Amino acid sequence: MGQKQQATADPNADPKKRRRVGFSNIDAGVEAKECIKIYLVSRKEEVDSAGSFCIDPIDLSSFFDEDGKIYGYQGLKITIWVSCISFHAYADITFQSTADGGKGITDLKAALQRMFAETIIENKDDFLQTFSTETNLIRSIISSGEILKYKALNGHINNSKSHLEAANSDVEVVRMVVGSTAAGHLYSCLIPLVLLLVDGSSPIDVIDPRWELYVLIQKKPDQQGEIQCRLLGFTAVYRFFHYPESSRLRLSQILVLPPYQHKGYGRYLLEVLNDVAVSEDVYDLTVEEPLDHFQHVRTCVDIPRLLVFDPIQHAVSSAVSRMKEGKLSKKIHIPRFMPPPSVIEDVRKSLKINKKQFLKCWEVLMYLALDPVDKYMEDYVSVISKRVKDDIIGKDSGTAGKRLIEVPGDYDQEMSFVMCRSQAGEASSVQMDENETTQEEQLQQLVDERVKEIKLIAQKVSLH
Repeated sequence: MGQKQQATADPNADPKKRRRVGFSNIDAGVEAKECIKIYLVSRKEEVDSAGSFCIDPIDLSSFFDEDGKIYGYQGLKITIWVSCISFHAYADITFQSTADGGKGITDLKAALQRMFAETIIENKDDFLQTFSTETNLIRSIISSGEILKYKALNGHINNSKSHLEAANSDVEVVRMVVGSTAAGHLYSCLIPLVLLLVDGSSPIDVIDPRWELYVLIQKKPDQQGEIQCRLLGFTAVYRFFHYPESSRLRLSQILVLPPYQHKGYGRYLLEVLNDVAVSEDVYDLTVEEPLDHFQHVRTCVDIPRLLVFDPIQHAVSSAVSRMKEGKLSKKIHIPRFMPPPSVIEDVRKSLKINKKQFLKCWEVLMYLALDPVDKYMEDYVSVISKRVKDDIIGKDSGTAGKRLIEVPGDYDQEMSFVMCRSQAGEASSVQMDENETTQEEQLQQLVDERVKEIKLIAQKVSLH
């Protein structure tokens, strides 16, 4: 990493000047995101270029001591370049001066080591050289993997389900067992980007053979006509044993590199995982704590599969018919509008969609089946409202042994609460007190957001 200090005048140069004694202000520090810029580059010519792709990390403060701020520097600027070829990094550090303002001077080298570990290179020339010496790194690593699927690409991934010949393809998904040396090395190179770009992430165990990497690769010829492999993204999946002789797949991490996002690659990776789950007849495919955006894409992938799955069509029609019978009472009996257990099991067995995900999709399927939708929208929203309330507070009588307790918080007082299960002898009703109106408003907001999400997914599915 390069480190430069800009020249400043020496205040002691003039011997006639007398020292003045005073009290300096305590150093307030600077937020890491205010002085650090991170760029992804695929050619050495892009290093130091103003047009390089700048990424927006979710959080940089966790890599710095105490409160996540940087102390002791004036005019600090850190520019980090990360290679999309070898995933090495180089940091260029400039500042005007350093001084201990009461909080010490942050060890920038140690912080960057925590951020990029062994992938950071201190010498700029060595970093630039990796664009030629490591050009075949990805191709070499994936050579030991299993090619699962090809697809033609013309700017964006198309919606075709056909498996194409390798000669006509420039995108492929390769599966690698993480316990192998090659896969472990690849994931180790990707860890810094995972920590910077995947919210709430932590590294997986690279020696556990139950972890699998599904790597999305694009093959493109270089100027000499040689095929080069570019890593577009990946997903990490854990294979659990399921008694008596099956397995379950849990998607733990998925990352499409920022330059390739919003082009259908994440959706494509999900489609490949669905194909794997079905073809290998696993018990089901689950997702570990999905974020809202990922959940949206996941549901958009699952709805078209369910729309052509015959075993559920009668159940959807029956639920919609019951909703059309007339205005629903305030005491809605939710099971009347839910899929029967046999249908849930059919979906799991055939499509490998777990119950929790299927119930989210079920709400969209019912919405799509309402015709005309505006006529029955009030009753439909009543059903969604009851489901949301049951999910958060409890079922039937209202709580099912759970209660909502407000707790003080620094972030948002209205959204500060914890959920706990009542002990024997405790009241099982929700503790509303004087805040009952506020809590009802919060529930209504969740319902509105859910209905809005359902409409958006239905619109996207209908367009396709």
